[in-house]
Amino acid sequence: MNAISNVSSVLGSAGQAAGVKSSGEDDGTGFGKVLKSSIDAVNNRIAEADELSNGLVSGQHSNIHETMIAMEEASISFKLLAKFHTKAIAAYQEIMRMQV
Repeated sequence: MNAISNVSSVLGSAGQAAGVKSSGEDDGTGFGKVLKSSIDAVNNRIAEADELSNGLVSGQHSNIHETMIAMEEASISFKLLAKFHTKAIAAYQEIMRMQV
């Protein structure tokens, strides 16, 4: 459920990243910081899943359920990041096609 809360926090701060301020607060969050933290979170999930799978293979632990859940969370997080990448590129290309 942690991945869902990360996604909702990213989506919730999208308005702030676009320059929309709520109640006059300036906490220093920007689109770049939100994007970097999201990429770092996905990277951490992938590293955790890799560590758990290596531990399972080497016999350090035998909890296959925890390993499979971590691998699925990493997979879903990466797929979401890839979809975001595709949408961001499409939006950029649409903006570049606009005539001013």
